[in-house]
Amino acid sequence: MTETMSGHRRGGAGPNVVASPRSGAPAGAYPPAQPRPAGSQPGLSGGRHSVGRASAVAAAETAGYRAQVTWERRYVRLLILFDAAACVLAVALAFVVRFGHFVRFDSEPVSIQPYIVMTALLPPAWVVAMSLNRAYESRFLGGGSEEFRRVVNSAARLTAAVAIVSYATKAEIARSYVLIAFPAATVLSVAGRVVGRGILHRMRRAGRCLHRVLVVGAGESAATLVRLAQRDPTSGWAVVGVVLDRSPGRHSHDRPERSGFDLLGVPIVGTSETLHTAITATHATTVAICPQMDGETLRRVLWTLEGSDVDVLVSSALTDVTGPRISIRPVAGLPLLHIEEPELTGTRRVMKGVFDRVVAGTVMLLFLPLFVALGVAVRLTSRGPALFRQVRVGRGGEHFTMFKFRSMYVDAEARKADLESLNERGEGLLFKMRDDPRITRVGKFLRKWSLDELPQLLNVVNGSMSLVGPRPPLPSEVARYEVDVHRRLMVKPGLTGLWQISGRSDLEWDESVRLDLRYVENWSLAMDFVILWRTVFAVLRREGAY
Repeated sequence: MTETMSGHRRGGAGPNVVASPRSGAPAGAYPPAQPRPAGSQPGLSGGRHSVGRASAVAAAETAGYRAQVTWERRYVRLLILFDAAACVLAVALAFVVRFGHFVRFDSEPVSIQPYIVMTALLPPAWVVAMSLNRAYESRFLGGGSEEFRRVVNSAARLTAAVAIVSYATKAEIARSYVLIAFPAATVLSVAGRVVGRGILHRMRRAGRCLHRVLVVGAGESAATLVRLAQRDPTSGWAVVGVVLDRSPGRHSHDRPERSGFDLLGVPIVGTSETLHTAITATHATTVAICPQMDGETLRRVLWTLEGSDVDVLVSSALTDVTGPRISIRPVAGLPLLHIEEPELTGTRRVMKGVFDRVVAGTVMLLFLPLFVALGVAVRLTSRGPALFRQVRVGRGGEHFTMFKFRSMYVDAEARKADLESLNERGEGLLFKMRDDPRITRVGKFLRKWSLDELPQLLNVVNGSMSLVGPRPPLPSEVARYEVDVHRRLMVKPGLTGLWQISGRSDLEWDESVRLDLRYVENWSLAMDFVILWRTVFAVLRREGAY
């Protein structure tokens, strides 16, 4: 065992106790070890025949078990309903615009019959296209951008198919109808998926719609999986037990009877040799395997789970690297993870810069009256300039002047030393107080709704910042950075970012650094769009805004 395991027995039960699948109380001991021939060791000396017999016995014992994930089927049906409704609305909109005489077109169709047929057939065809492109597979639902990418790909392929069929059959389908129906259906389908994901995440925070996960492994690898599941309830993992990759005592000084301990509050319910018993006892639907398990044991585990409908996930030792950077590359029958370098230059960076400047400039023009009103309010309610200028550190360690609406009195920096003892951030790199006396009355309102950040759009326009990125640090903070934390400076700081939508000032320093580094490692334009969308709701919730 490792130091992360607690030093008490669960419920005062004796050694080798598993939890009851119904009550959660201790139900009994692990199945006693079967006598083995002299000189043999499990999984080693018996050769292929002993391994095959052990796997066959375990598979036979799990033959009657089937993982039940009923909520997943209901969620997929909800998404199908959303997609169908999105397409119905889109084709209805296209039909009304084309034939409702709201817009005058150069030519009128000979007959509206082809449009009626398409309006009736397109919604079921839309759902079928989504299904063929695996947009309803559970592994893509609930997190990440792959679900949305598959929706867009499905729409593009169906659009191409309709165009080809129309050309081949010489069907008279107006381009205006297609140009309205398909983009509208795509946008509405993506919006429906966003709504569906929001519903799913809300239910997961309430403890519903979760996968019952059994972690197989030991030590820090198993503890990492448990921590990640406990840290983010929207991931959908409810860890119901830990299965040791081998018996205690075979790989450490721990005694076998210590298997009644728990790991970060999760009970240890067996070893890989009794995995079938642990799955049945905990009603697990997913098995997550830590990377230290050897190939032979892993193969036996897979054989054991055949036909049980239990999902098998094999963790890698690499964390916070996701998305298109990872691919599977088979080499001599061994599946290896291929990790691409993070894209810090190139075409996508240029596209990001253009997008940032265009959006920031447009927003500034549209909200110019609001900028003027807020600036006047700041000037009239406290002495000093409307804009607060501060030196921050940008990409590559370059210093730049960041703009904000002034939310504090002009002597705020001089008064900071007197308030150091009230700093709510124990690590000391940042200074945060919920009721900071240096904040003006208007400043509290500006911070509450994040309006003090709006002038940073000037920094986005001049290229010193981006719309999405890590938090812009002070030079004094950078001077105390550890070596790894300097990776935050490999990209431009952002007006918003993962830290903004994950709690802002409520985050601990280590967690904010982890989120910033995750963005640097995995950034993409799709991720930027998702962060910008979620920022709107984070501002409305006012979480961590003080």
